[in-house]
Amino acid sequence: MSNDLLSVPCVLMRGGTSKGPFFLASDLPADVALRDRLLLEVMGSGHPLQIDGIGGGNALSSKVAIIDRASRADADVDYLFAQVRVEQQVVDTTPNCGNMLAAVGPYAIERGLVQARHPRTQVRIHNVNTGKLILATVETPNGEVVYRGDTRIAGTPGSAAPIRLAFLDAAGARTGRLLPTGAPLETIDGIAATLIDCAMPMVLLRAGDLGVGGDEPPPQLNADAALLQRIERIRVEAGLRMGIADPGGKVIPKPVLLSAPRRGGHLQVRYFMPHQCHSALAITGAVGIATAAVTEGTLARTMVGYLALPATVTLEHPSGALDVGLSRSSEGAPVVASVVRTARRLFEGRVFAASPRNSVAAEWTSAA
Repeated sequence: MSNDLLSVPCVLMRGGTSKGPFFLASDLPADVALRDRLLLEVMGSGHPLQIDGIGGGNALSSKVAIIDRASRADADVDYLFAQVRVEQQVVDTTPNCGNMLAAVGPYAIERGLVQARHPRTQVRIHNVNTGKLILATVETPNGEVVYRGDTRIAGTPGSAAPIRLAFLDAAGARTGRLLPTGAPLETIDGIAATLIDCAMPMVLLRAGDLGVGGDEPPPQLNADAALLQRIERIRVEAGLRMGIADPGGKVIPKPVLLSAPRRGGHLQVRYFMPHQCHSALAITGAVGIATAAVTEGTLARTMVGYLALPATVTLEHPSGALDVGLSRSSEGAPVVASVVRTARRLFEGRVFAASPRNSVAAEWTSAA
């Protein structure tokens, strides 16, 4: 092992259609600035290929999960998500990531933070980014996590064991309100928009109002500079109306283009992250879009029509489709959104940073 470079334990995991390293909070600096510097180094940010780190040169593979013992009584573990920019030296912890969330339960069980049960284990996850609680159900026959199974999800090859995620009260994840402005419909830059905050702050737009069909492949949308510029103007204005400080410097709110379904679903969606179209669909985005579809007055509700709960909303995306189950315990109770994901453990070991071990260790000590 190298003695001159700092290294920390990590597990590389795929969660849903994303992947990234999982760290125990106790293995990282408590000081946020030092922690973020370390994450930028190990991911290789600042280069389009992240060639000097373990990031994959794409927003979907430049993600980090930090797991800790629960800081609240109704949870088993804390999960802090970090979106590490590829070409910029930026670590953004404002959003949650529902795909990486799928791997939190298995990781927590295998690290001994949660006791496994037979035949499956429920893990109550406190998402630190949003303050929300998610219930993950992990297959654990004979008290051991299994990854092999027959469940397939769009955007990921092969099959794996199912991991069920229930978002118990996702409304107001960042702003405290499902509809941050109090209105289900706004006009921004001359077109209709729904500003919604459910698992993820988003601005929902009709694809046709922006001059596109909504069924274009992501590379085609990503190559349309004029479209991206207009979407960004709308996104920044939406963020300001939602009370998000400096939305231009953050990855929220996320813009979403809605159009009529082509394959028997309820809606076709193109989800932006926010400056690049997702090759599939973020889970947090799916939860918010599906909830919008049953919220009176929103663009999604107008396009879908009335749906009585419990219901399943099928969202078509570039890689296939995603089903979101919606239910509530009683009239007026929060909507519970449920999805099925898969995860896989890819690698376990130590990741090396670029900084000299001794100098960084000294900084950690002084910061503490």
